[in-house]
Amino acid sequence: MNRWLIAAGLMDGAAAALHLGCIIGGPAWYRFFGAGEAMVAMAERGMVRPTLITLAIAAILAIWGAYAFSGAGLLPRLPLLRPALVAIAAVFLARAAALPLLFRVMPDRSPTFLWTSSAIVLAIGIVHAVGVMTLTTD
Repeated sequence: MNRWLIAAGLMDGAAAALHLGCIIGGPAWYRFFGAGEAMVAMAERGMVRPTLITLAIAAILAIWGAYAFSGAGLLPRLPLLRPALVAIAAVFLARAAALPLLFRVMPDRSPTFLWTSSAIVLAIGIVHAVGVMTLTTD
């Protein structure tokens, strides 16, 4: 049993749940978690777009959690397990490394949000990467 991948799956699941919480919590939650004022404004107007975007992100994170749990041996082996786990770790780590660029392309986001979210995805990416490196099954 791969404890690193269990931790990664739990982190993915928590992130997915928080995204779903934004849908339930509405504009105040979107704002609190740093979605940006454009997304908050759409949610305030009752537009469906924030919900669809957030559902898509939550679904991706849930799938990534399933892959982590599969790698840990808690779920049946999923297709392309090792390459998928490597790609998942790479996406999290790339998002963290993109912090300097994010300051330019997301000017409506607070620096606190950008720093905090980057630290969180860096931690999740590291946990996934260590989990992949200690994966014993091919």
